[in-house]
Amino acid sequence: MDKVIELLAVALLSGGHVLLEGIPGVAKTTVAKAFTDAIGLSFSRIQLTPDLMPADVLGSVFYDQKAMEFTVRKGPIFANIVLSDEINRATPKTQSGLLEAMQERQVTIEGDSFPLPIPFLTIATMNPVEIEGVYSLPEAQLDRFMLKIQVGYIDRANELLFLRMKERGEFKTVESIIDKNEILLLMKKVREIKASEAILNYIYMISTRTRNDDRVLLGASPRASEQLLFSSKSLAFLRGREYVIPDDIKELAVYVLTHRILIKAEDEIDGFKSLELVKGILDDVEVPK
Repeated sequence: MDKVIELLAVALLSGGHVLLEGIPGVAKTTVAKAFTDAIGLSFSRIQLTPDLMPADVLGSVFYDQKAMEFTVRKGPIFANIVLSDEINRATPKTQSGLLEAMQERQVTIEGDSFPLPIPFLTIATMNPVEIEGVYSLPEAQLDRFMLKIQVGYIDRANELLFLRMKERGEFKTVESIIDKNEILLLMKKVREIKASEAILNYIYMISTRTRNDDRVLLGASPRASEQLLFSSKSLAFLRGREYVIPDDIKELAVYVLTHRILIKAEDEIDGFKSLELVKGILDDVEVPK
């Protein structure tokens, strides 16, 4: 899953969040945990269910009889990387509890605000085929995710390798190769990556085209443009450049924009999808020289 891992690194260095979409059993949770192990950050997994309440995620206040005072018990959201497993199984009330954490990097418990660890990355997983016992993610929630990544079946060579390792009982552990302070330094260097005026205009033209298409009910927001810029800076940094090029924008646009575009119902019935729209726009918009 080289591409998935690279995109997770892009989101981490950009300060964004990731939505992994795929059927059960394609290692969405495994790749998230392995990524965390490799970068040496604190990790928390939240298994979202319909009966989970916001306090179960964020934390709550309880009375400590021994100390004779009220104490805050912080929830699993207080970690550098939070895996929100099967996010669409949580009720809208619990889903909305994640909004402040994802956008403001803080949570409010009984009227008091508590900052979250830095860096902070939410990796949410979602099964696209289930329709029972699930709740659709509202547009405001989807817009908080910098990237939406489709996780599918691995190819023949890798699946056979996987089966051979399982048959022999070989289970590899992932060792940490970097620490928190080094990651914070890398995040600072990413912000120094340059994007020319031509690149900024290229991003604007792409986003504007999504808003003006007759088949679109809701186009890409200014936040989408911002996150396309930030993620492109991270990708340029990972590729060893000090500046963004148009290819960075074209490569990431499908991951940044697709889940933020709402196609009109009649066009969805005809089979038209937001992915096709984004690809068509990338083909049509003039690439800056």
